[in-house]
Amino acid sequence: MTQFISVKQLDQAPGARGHQKIQPRSFTGLYRRLRLCGGAVLFALYFGVVWLNWNDRQAVLWDLAEKEFHIFSATFWPEDLILLSAILLICAFGLFFITIWAGRVWCGYACLQSVWTWVFLWAERLAEGDRSRRIKLDRAGLSVNKAARRACKHGLWLIISLITAITFVGYFTPIRALVGDLVSLKASGCAAFWVFFFTAATYLNAGWLREKVCFHMCPYGRFQSSMVDADSLVVSYDTARGEPRGSRRKGEQRAPDDGLGDCIDCQLCVQVCPTGIDIRDGLQMECIGCAACIDACDSIMDKMGYDRGLVRYASERELAGGRTHVLRPRLIGYFLLLVSTIALFSWGVASRPLVTLDVERDRGMYRFTADGQIENSYLLKVRNKDSEARFFILDAVGLEHGEYQGPGSLALEPGEKAEIPVSVTYPPESLSSANVSIQFEVSSMDSKGAPVTSRSTFLGPR
Repeated sequence: MTQFISVKQLDQAPGARGHQKIQPRSFTGLYRRLRLCGGAVLFALYFGVVWLNWNDRQAVLWDLAEKEFHIFSATFWPEDLILLSAILLICAFGLFFITIWAGRVWCGYACLQSVWTWVFLWAERLAEGDRSRRIKLDRAGLSVNKAARRACKHGLWLIISLITAITFVGYFTPIRALVGDLVSLKASGCAAFWVFFFTAATYLNAGWLREKVCFHMCPYGRFQSSMVDADSLVVSYDTARGEPRGSRRKGEQRAPDDGLGDCIDCQLCVQVCPTGIDIRDGLQMECIGCAACIDACDSIMDKMGYDRGLVRYASERELAGGRTHVLRPRLIGYFLLLVSTIALFSWGVASRPLVTLDVERDRGMYRFTADGQIENSYLLKVRNKDSEARFFILDAVGLEHGEYQGPGSLALEPGEKAEIPVSVTYPPESLSSANVSIQFEVSSMDSKGAPVTSRSTFLGPR
């Protein structure tokens, strides 16, 4: 038997968004205060740490020219790249753990795109007024007032973007020298380019693209559906309590037989949303979990005399009438991975050698000395990776009949690297083959840390 499926005409495809600019309404509440506190901490760290000094150098500096990464008392070199990779794993497992537990709270409270967008919205509100005034200004024709307000807004955006860019570049080149060079117009072409690039990127991303970065460029929102489960806490609308929605006056009591839910269809939850979605349509990819709609809805519930929590952080299981399972296998698994990675990283940092030794054999073949010995020349490259000046002992170990010839000790400042030419000699009759393995060793005079060795080859006649 033929069945006909009814067709419903949609004004807009699910998940699609028009090109109309989103003008979120400013609103106060608990979660907004939490966002402000979190954003203030991030801003203080981002703009403040770069100016800190540690032992006569910038406390946090990724010195690309010297191939050194300084984090307060710790310094990392290219050979420590595996440890820096562990930091990425820690961030990844931490993000996975938070997502399974509470959805996209990272996006709403700590993501740099979100935090800078909130700051740009504040600058826009300062220059053009609240939401209604901004919408009215957008619709108005060109005038002196509109041009002045737009110029003020974009000027504030560019100032924030420039300060952000200089600070970011300051983590890769000493910030004090960079600012001095920029002010005196003596900055290198490379530094000037990256300051300009990150100024433009910040201006475009936080000022113009805003939520479009979350919609189209950020992959996090697209794979969150594969990470959250029925017990994840996400911003949710309680359909059973709120529907059917209907408008009513403040303080108006519902009739027992009117059949209306608690939602008064005020649209405030939509107006405050920075991505312009309606949370009443359910969990959506565009939702960044900022809880602006929760603050707005709670305020309306207070005015109407209803209980708070029509829109709240809740799990799918809770909304279905069940009980949220806090401890569950995936959450515990990611927590254990996170803790294990942090422990391995900490062990790796604590146990890494405080000195490195690289050996380069001279390109030439062996040669005979005046007393008939066979000699090979080497270049020892020693780096002090400790935060203190150290004295080291240099030697070649395991030489049965050979003799090490070179300095026996070496003093190095923190982070200093030295290249020491040395040689090893063997009596011709003691060489059992034309190719003998030898080993150089560097150790600390104060026995701090294990000795570090590096192998090389001694060549002789066949």
